Amino acid sequence: MDIEQLYQRFAVCTSVTTDSRNCPEGSLFVALKGESFDGNKFALSSLEKGCRYAVVDDPQYAIDGRFLLVNDCLEALQQLAKEHRLRLGTPIVGITGTNGKTTTKELIAAVLSKKYNTLFTQGNLNNHIGVPLTLLGLKPEHEMAVVEMGANHPGEIKTLANIACPDFGIITNVGKAHLEGFGSFEGVIRTKGELYDYIRENRGSLFVNLDNPILNDLSATITREGYALSSEEAVVKGRIISDGPFLKLAWKHSEEATEYPVNTNLIGEYNAENVLAAICIGSHFGVTPEEINEALETYQPTNNRSQFKKTDKNELIIDAYNANPTSMNASVTNFKHMHADKKAVILGDMFELGDQSEEEHAKIVALLKECGFDKVILVGERFGAIPSDFIKFAETASLMEYLEQNPINGYTVLVKGSHGMRLDKCVEQL
Repeated sequence: MDIEQLYQRFAVCTSVTTDSRNCPEGSLFVALKGESFDGNKFALSSLEKGCRYAVVDDPQYAIDGRFLLVNDCLEALQQLAKEHRLRLGTPIVGITGTNGKTTTKELIAAVLSKKYNTLFTQGNLNNHIGVPLTLLGLKPEHEMAVVEMGANHPGEIKTLANIACPDFGIITNVGKAHLEGFGSFEGVIRTKGELYDYIRENRGSLFVNLDNPILNDLSATITREGYALSSEEAVVKGRIISDGPFLKLAWKHSEEATEYPVNTNLIGEYNAENVLAAICIGSHFGVTPEEINEALETYQPTNNRSQFKKTDKNELIIDAYNANPTSMNASVTNFKHMHADKKAVILGDMFELGDQSEEEHAKIVALLKECGFDKVILVGERFGAIPSDFIKFAETASLMEYLEQNPINGYTVLVKGSHGMRLDKCVEQL
C-alpha cells in the first residue's frame, strides 16, 4: 500500500496508536516491532478492541481489508506523519538540546497558547516514534505546533527534522550527555546542529541564545532572532532579579524601553535562558508582554524537573528526571549560591557517559568538596568509585533504609540524578 492510500485510511480514523493495550474507538493501529515483541501479532486484537484499521508489515496477518499491508511499519508511520504535517501546513517550532528542552518546550507552548491553538509534544515523546505520533495529532484547528526532538546517536536529529519539517528551530544548549552514543562532546554538537542544518537548507528561522558561544557561531549564517542575558545583539534581553528559590527576572524587547518583571515557579538561574527563549518566540509571534508574563507565572514544572517542594521536614529541590555533567554542574553551582540555613545534597549516578564516566563523576565530586555543603550523599557505583569522605550508597534502596534510620530534618535538600537511579523514590522520606 502506498502513502496516498494509507493517508486516505488514516483520514477517516480518530487517532493513531502503537499500543494494543490502548485502542480508542475508530483509531489506526500501527504494528511496530521491538527487541522482544512484534506488533503484527497484536493487530487483530487491536481491531477487536475498537481500532478501525491496523497497519502491518507481515503478509500472514493481512487477512482482510481492515489490515493495511506496508513494507515497514516504522517507515510507514514516519512517512504518514510527514505527509500529514505537509498537508496541513501548520507552522512548527522544532526544539532540541542537551538540557532544558522539555521545560523550554512547555514554556513556549504555554506562551503561544495565549494567542494560538497550539499542539505540543506530550511528555518526552521526542524520538523516532514519538515525533511522528505527535505530528499525527495535528488537527486543522491547530494554528501552531511545538515539536521536541531528542537524540542519543549521530544522525537522529536529521532524521526527525526531515519528518517534522520545522519552519523554526531552537537548540536550548549543547552539553555533555549521551557521550556513549555520540562518541564525544563534538559529536553532541554535530548532532544537535543537524536542526540548524535543516533550517538553513529550508530557509527557515532560528531562535538563539546569543550568550552561548557554540550556538552563536553555529547559527551565524542563518536567519535568526537572539535572546540573552548579556549579548547586546539580542532582540530579547533579560536580567536576573532573584533566583532564590524561584527565578525572577526582568526582560525587554530591543525595540521597546519598557522592562517587564516576571516571577516564575522555576528553580535556578540556569532556567533563565529557557524563560527568555519562550519570551523571544512569543514576542516573534505577536503574543503581548502581559500575556507572555501571565503564561510564565502560571506555569508549574512537573515530572521531577526543577521542582520546589516544602514538606513538614525540609525544603526540597527535586531535579531527578535526568542528569549529565553539564546539568549536574549547573544544579550544584546554583544550589551553592542559594541562601539556606542548612544544605544537603543527594546526587545519583550519571548514565551513558562511556569512557568519560569516571572523569566526569570525579569532577562533580571535586566541585562538591569546594562547596562546603552540610551533608552530601552520593548514590550509585560510579560515584562510589571516586574517593571521598561523603556518605555513599550503591543503590537507592540502601539510601532509603539509611533515611529511615537517620531522618533528614530542617534542611534545604537538592535531589538530582539520572532517571534510572530512581531518586524520586526517596522524596517521601524527605
